[in-house]
Amino acid sequence: MRDNRDDDGENERSKIIRGGGGELFNRLPEGCVAAAISFTGPRDACRLASVSTLFKSAAYYDAVWDCFLPSDYRDFIARSDGGGEGLESLSKRDLFLRLAHRPLLIDASTKSFFLDKSTGKKCFTISARELVIIWGDTPRYWSFHSFPESRFPEVAELHLVCWLEIKGKLKASMLSPDTTYTAYLVFKMTETAYGFYSPAQVTITTPGGQIETQKVYLKYEDGEAGNPRHQMVPRRMILFNRIRTPLFEAPPHPKMLPRERLDRWLEVEIGELFIGLGEDGEVEMSVMEVAGNWKSGLIVEGLEIRPKVLGCEN
Repeated sequence: MRDNRDDDGENERSKIIRGGGGELFNRLPEGCVAAAISFTGPRDACRLASVSTLFKSAAYYDAVWDCFLPSDYRDFIARSDGGGEGLESLSKRDLFLRLAHRPLLIDASTKSFFLDKSTGKKCFTISARELVIIWGDTPRYWSFHSFPESRFPEVAELHLVCWLEIKGKLKASMLSPDTTYTAYLVFKMTETAYGFYSPAQVTITTPGGQIETQKVYLKYEDGEAGNPRHQMVPRRMILFNRIRTPLFEAPPHPKMLPRERLDRWLEVEIGELFIGLGEDGEVEMSVMEVAGNWKSGLIVEGLEIRPKVLGCEN
């Protein structure tokens, strides 16, 4: 069934409950109200909790939030560092909010698992240690070390390479089915970073073998990429008229540029893919920049994949 939402993301069911149907719902048993709320979504449930005392109580039911949690969330808690100690005592609502706002390190801290706060769909970040980085095992070119702002024990820092290539993969079965995902490279640049003048080629490959490739900039500054660095004026003769046509490099699309996240890391989009029901195989992601110039100063947190948000991103 299509879930029609307005500009504020509120669906029709929650409007009915909040609007003219509110008086009717206030006469229903609390459990019935909770059952109705469970057919909305996490964001709507939080909104409906402000309608009345009855709605607030119903919106806190474990049965409501159990519907919003992925069916296999216990498996990921079991794979977390410490086995999810302390999480078992939380209510389902508090557990959802914990997983939505504080990623859980899993698989010996090589990945993080968290939930999309609007939909409850699964999201993952693959740490730099889990990625395949060309020359990553050579300390002269790359080093792995702790970083206070990282969620992982280590990040990868680029010292000097001319061939930049980073690859990662994730089992499709770990992702939420019937969902369009977007993958990102999460990174920072040191103050002395240089050499990222050319666009990088980013690629995402679906379990079915479909490949999406595009160009992105890891570092964008005036005079490095996109802005007019110089003007070329070619001359061509058409009959007896001389036409001078100034040529400028077109500014890159915003989608090609890194942006700062709320956690102060940068991210740049790698691509999108759709995960169908019962999807098997692996999702592969890569970033490559091999223009030949030497590069330095890239700090890699990891590759992140999360549900695409229509109209905006987290």
